[in-house]
Amino acid sequence: MAFRLVAQRLDVPTAIRRLTEAANELGAGRSNAYGEFTLAVSTTTTSVTDTKVGIDSVVTLMPTTANAAAAMATTYVSNRKIGSFVLTHASNSQTDRTFAYAITG
Repeated sequence: MAFRLVAQRLDVPTAIRRLTEAANELGAGRSNAYGEFTLAVSTTTTSVTDTKVGIDSVVTLMPTTANAAAAMATTYVSNRKIGSFVLTHASNSQTDRTFAYAITG
């Protein structure tokens, strides 16, 4: 279950409750630092925009389709910057090379 803290005016008990819930979610291994993408067709790079990515983030990939699993050997994160990352991969006409990802740091 993902969570999100929204900057708004809260009374102190509500703010404490939300922070406690967020800390409990993180302690249980859940965060909102994840997503999904599909590799671009007939090109060798795919850009993924995610505001949670930074230049020092570690992006972990998990294939969610058979064609994505086959593409793992030639797919890697080649660039990270604030708000996005780029993957380099083999050019292919398959439209279902879909991955889930998690961001750490």
